[in-house]
Amino acid sequence: MNDDYVAFIQDVVISLHANIRELRERKSFADPEEQAYIDGKLMAYQEVDNILRTSAREFDLPAEELGLAKKQ
Repeated sequence: MNDDYVAFIQDVVISLHANIRELRERKSFADPEEQAYIDGKLMAYQEVDNILRTSAREFDLPAEELGLAKKQ
């Protein structure tokens, strides 16, 4: 796999996971209205993460190298 593509996908995954982490932290002190908004964003980010993982698997791409290996 081309190093530029790997770096690009890794950057996207890192940003995605950073956003998920930040939203989970914000949720703990958010008011109820903001919590609903955060829940929606979290669902969207998690869906994108799942799509990337599924696509990598379907294309037989190295999930671990791309940062898409499921964390235990």
